[in-house]
Amino acid sequence: MTAPSHSLGVFAKEPVPGKVKTRLAAATSPQWAAQVAEACLLDVAGRLAHVEARRVLAYAPRDAEPYFARAVRGFRLVPQGDGDLGERMAAFFAEQLRTGAEAVVLLGTDSPTVPLEFIERAFQELETLNLVLGPATDGGYYLLGCARNLPPIFEGIAWSTSAVLGQTVARLSERKWPLAVLPPWYDVDMPGDWAMLKGHVAALRRAGQDPGVPHTAALLEGQP
Repeated sequence: MTAPSHSLGVFAKEPVPGKVKTRLAAATSPQWAAQVAEACLLDVAGRLAHVEARRVLAYAPRDAEPYFARAVRGFRLVPQGDGDLGERMAAFFAEQLRTGAEAVVLLGTDSPTVPLEFIERAFQELETLNLVLGPATDGGYYLLGCARNLPPIFEGIAWSTSAVLGQTVARLSERKWPLAVLPPWYDVDMPGDWAMLKGHVAALRRAGQDPGVPHTAALLEGQP
């Protein structure tokens, strides 16, 4: 499978105070949470620029294109569709597959430190399988990959809850949906997640490694 047949998508919301990372905002402030959301967006986009693929950023709300055109480079910008998260993801995957992608991997912006090798592995798994999941430690998933056909996992899910991963797997009852699973990783949504990120970045630096998240790391120095 060649890189042009790989589609790498990012779902992102414009970082407007009061509209993003509301659980983190409740413990700090809407303005601070919006800064965290923007830093995560910029770091995810910057890191994914190193992945050889057709990169697409699906943004929300629909009038946010001017912001993303200024903030992000190297991605084709498309608005997210209508409906709940499942409906919007299903529409994104269907469009990517319809326009020639043989393998589609989709991430959000809540996991700025996710290893790039996980994404490469997802594309490798999709050479033979139709579905790959990257479980998130909060009970959801940080990555979803599909190839050839859409699995029945976009309806009947309690989105934004700890039940997402379990409900998703439960919908794969038919044998025709073998599943590849990546290592778990963490999202940054809650104050405890921010503390985890802070410790992780410090540990990487102490080990002589570049965390690769300059915008997020800069905010760690000014944590309220």
